[in-house]
Amino acid sequence: MTNKLQLDIVTPYGQVLSEEVDEVSAQGTEGDFGVLAGHVPFVTTLKIGILSYRKGNVTEYVFVNSGYAEVTAEKVVIMADSAEKAADIDIERAKASLKRAEERLKRAEEIDYARAMASLERATIRIQLAQRR
Repeated sequence: MTNKLQLDIVTPYGQVLSEEVDEVSAQGTEGDFGVLAGHVPFVTTLKIGILSYRKGNVTEYVFVNSGYAEVTAEKVVIMADSAEKAADIDIERAKASLKRAEERLKRAEEIDYARAMASLERATIRIQLAQRR
């Protein structure tokens, strides 16, 4: 048995990542989880959040806009609505999105509150992740 996992992150727009990694950590809707090679198989839903993966001593981060994770002993497949590597996040665009979401929330009676809150959450997490670079 190898101590590596294949990590694939895919969205409706294409593949975001395909790497051999040592460890994966993600934020599931039922709680955070970590995966090493040989993990018991499971499937779970993901919330808007940060996925991290480790290769040797280097940890990388990916923004995940909800979706599903399928885990096997050798592989983790993330099927997300959208995903961005931390290095690819445009922080100015994320800040503008955050500002628009905050403005929409001030007019609560005129908007779809759940949609505005999701937008706010996505922007906040993108900014946090981009600042880790």
